[in-house]
Amino acid sequence: MTAPVASPWHPGETAIQEQVGVAARMAEVGRRVVRDVMPAQHRAFFAQLPVLVAGSVDGQGDAWATLIAGAPGFVAAPSPKLLTIAARPDPRDPASAGLREGDAVGLLGIELHTRRRNRVNGVLRGSTDGVLRVAVEQSFGNCPQYIQLRDVVALGDPLGDPQHAF
Repeated sequence: MTAPVASPWHPGETAIQEQVGVAARMAEVGRRVVRDVMPAQHRAFFAQLPVLVAGSVDGQGDAWATLIAGAPGFVAAPSPKLLTIAARPDPRDPASAGLREGDAVGLLGIELHTRRRNRVNGVLRGSTDGVLRVAVEQSFGNCPQYIQLRDVVALGDPLGDPQHAF
């Protein structure tokens, strides 16, 4: 007999779910949709994106969100448990303070022309040559309900000077 898979939700999420009376339902949903690896379709999805939303927490406990951009292919998933990002925010960006070895990071990829979006949560495991390595702990799709269709056009080199990219 195998043990049931634990809920993927952290204590703050489960507390809110309990408060609104949906904890049991969300535990089942979480076990069904939140994976500890990236499926092939998520790996391919992230690799074709020109921008990635990253969430981090600095040393004072403040949460930050930022955009990390590059030519499609700057994000890669060489294995189901590893995501690499060959770019990083400007060092003056407050989110950079939470992108160090061992830090937790939340990543969101959005394909604006289709409204498709996928999430990856993980831990940074080393950075060399400007490449961030994220050990994947959670991978899941997100509902496109609040995403408005948009066309994206690059106006400059996303790896160039951020002041002249737009």
